[in-house]
Amino acid sequence: MTRPPSFRPLLLALTLSPLLPTAARAASPGPAPALQAETCSVEGLMDSIRRGLHSKSEAYKKYMRTLLRESAVNLPGGELQAAFERERDPLMAEHLAAALVARTEREADPSAMEAVVRRVLEEPDPALRAATVRAMRRTSALEKTGDMYERLVRDASPEVRQEAATNIVEDIQQVYSGYHGPASNTAVAAAVASADPQVTAKILGNIDTHKISAGSASGIQSLLRSDDAGVRAAAATALGGVGAEQMASARESLLGMYRDERDPGVRKALLRSIAQLGFSSAVPELRRLRDVDPSLAPEVDTWIRVLDMGLQEWSLILREKQRLQQAP
Repeated sequence: MTRPPSFRPLLLALTLSPLLPTAARAASPGPAPALQAETCSVEGLMDSIRRGLHSKSEAYKKYMRTLLRESAVNLPGGELQAAFERERDPLMAEHLAAALVARTEREADPSAMEAVVRRVLEEPDPALRAATVRAMRRTSALEKTGDMYERLVRDASPEVRQEAATNIVEDIQQVYSGYHGPASNTAVAAAVASADPQVTAKILGNIDTHKISAGSASGIQSLLRSDDAGVRAAAATALGGVGAEQMASARESLLGMYRDERDPGVRKALLRSIAQLGFSSAVPELRRLRDVDPSLAPEVDTWIRVLDMGLQEWSLILREKQRLQQAP
């Protein structure tokens, strides 16, 4: 059985090398020996990681994926960036890009992320562009990279566009928890800039819009007129979550759209958001919409029953609606 390469000597050297001269002096009354601290070689580490990624052990491969990123602060920045810029294997490029991003995230090198952004925008190989985009996932890149995501959602490669959309959604949900206005505004700007209906719908259907600006809310409202039903439904869903300052305008747009909309999926999204924006005060509006589409009358009735309960949290309203729909 072949053992995976061990990084214990490397990590031990990084941890203990500053202490070695002191320890040597304490052990001997004479002059301390000239000890040389072991340096961390980017190329050596990369070679070991490249071999380790072919391991059959998923746990070991996960360790290998983490090692370079976690070691990033202690690696020579110039060597790391040079290795990233000449790397042609998408998997290794992703790991090197993640290491550079980590250096910026940990304030070791503010310009390291700029090198990643530059390559993702200039790299001709779509597989390498997609890999580099993945390296920025669940980081602060959404608010540190200017209009990069607006450009990526218009990329010629569908894979790159989808990776960019996934980054946006996961950053909003996992990094900002939906409550960071600038990041949410960047996400909306990317959704509006996209010409790919799947990308636009993916972003708008999965982000929190509670803290967006009036300009972003207006941008989402413009997508209610999209030719794509998925985009219209996602835009309707996104407007249901806007904050108090945007509620009146959003509700007016949704109510005005319902009568002319013909897609039943979009109409369901509209009903949901009208309920979310008004809670119990939306009941009269829903009653007026009940006869517009007889096929959705049961949906309207369920919303009315739930909202009449006077629940004050949206999560509770959704849970109760689900319970009513599942009841025999």
